Amino acid sequence: MPIRFDTDFSMTIDGKAVSGASSLDVLNPATETVVAQAPRCSPEQLDDAVAAARAASRAWSAVDIAERQQYLRDMADALEAETDALKWLLTSEQGKTLDEAATEIRGASYWLRETATLNLPETVNEDNDERLSITRHVPLGVVGAIVPWNFPLGLAAFKLGPALLAGNTVVLKPSPFTPLTTLKVGELLRAVLPPGVLNVISGDDELGPLMTAHPGIDKIGFTGSTQTGRRVMAGAAATLKRVTLELGGNDAAIVLPDVDVAAVAPALFWGAFYSSGQVCLAAKRLYIHADVYDELKHALTDIAKAVNVGDGTANDTQLGPIQNRPQYQRVLDLIQDAKKHGYTFLTGGLPGEQKGYFVPLTLIDNPPETSRIVQEEQFGPVLPLMKFDDIDDAIARANATEYGLGASVWAADPETALAVGRRLRAGTVWINEIQHLTPLVTFAGHKQSGLGTESGQDGLLEYTLPRTITVRRTARTA
Repeated sequence: MPIRFDTDFSMTIDGKAVSGASSLDVLNPATETVVAQAPRCSPEQLDDAVAAARAASRAWSAVDIAERQQYLRDMADALEAETDALKWLLTSEQGKTLDEAATEIRGASYWLRETATLNLPETVNEDNDERLSITRHVPLGVVGAIVPWNFPLGLAAFKLGPALLAGNTVVLKPSPFTPLTTLKVGELLRAVLPPGVLNVISGDDELGPLMTAHPGIDKIGFTGSTQTGRRVMAGAAATLKRVTLELGGNDAAIVLPDVDVAAVAPALFWGAFYSSGQVCLAAKRLYIHADVYDELKHALTDIAKAVNVGDGTANDTQLGPIQNRPQYQRVLDLIQDAKKHGYTFLTGGLPGEQKGYFVPLTLIDNPPETSRIVQEEQFGPVLPLMKFDDIDDAIARANATEYGLGASVWAADPETALAVGRRLRAGTVWINEIQHLTPLVTFAGHKQSGLGTESGQDGLLEYTLPRTITVRRTARTA
């Protein structure tokens, strides 16, 4: 029977459709109306999902890795084939434009397909007449994957690919704000994966702590705020669960005086405002050399004024709303604080009376370094522009944060930019680009932006344990 993508939302446990013990409303952030109701997983149903994953774990871990690689490719094909149907559902619950939704779905497929090219290493430590010693990497068992609301499918693929490839089974929980598309993907993949290998559940904020504390889950892969990441780590401590945490950022972009302003302005604008700024690796603080400050701020202002913000389903919409009311209120609070302190607004500000969580694209002109809009992660379409004269000062200010997720440096001379980039304390530093990621390159946060790493060989190994077997070849002599 063909899948209906606009109704009948169920969890996937042991390869079967499971209704929730109760339900929760899922809102469209552009209209503040209910899109659908999602099942609310009970503690007992979580136990069932973990038990199903545990039961499937032994057989799945014994599957040859080449066959698991093919499963990932099959998952990618199944997901990509339903891009046109899924993008409407994703836009209705997340708010992003249809083009952004399609890009996310195709990106998740690409991530799974490329992750399938990775392999688990085998290290021969010693091989001689006396002894053979080999270290291999074995799966952990059951992985709990907890995914946020900004990229529900893309960030699920970050976890599903390496976890399944390494031989683990998974219990996946999307955000209560955006569960619908993930539930449908779980339904879609029932025909692809053996029962119990991937279980998809949904629920409110009480479900995450139950997962982090669950004795049947061996590892948590989490993407979300630093504050929630601390709670995940605390919840996992009692059972010494492994954790991979991809957390918040307050990424700095530094613009050097030799840039071609007309060339870099669009890249900088979209590097900050793509998906209405709801990207962990968005440029959230822009440091501009005094020689080009005025020219660049005017170029960014012109772009911002020309961009259309609206319902993601409309053909002319370029950016959608903030995804949920709590985040909307947080962004408005930062704008209100900036207004209260008399900072200069180049564009935007507080929205008028309206339906939907829409925030005007806001540029703030050279606020003080101590201001909240500079010190806090806004995760919305608000960008402070700061002027600098001395590059050492700019680097010091860029590094003066508890976060260390990403950063970028922009210059006509890439070698000059590279020298600056090497001094930035962040897990990923781009030169003359931003937000470029690949499944084959490790991605990690420094400081309080994360723990562990995702993607690449290192990200795959996060879902394994090393096991060394040593064989003595010669008999001991008396």
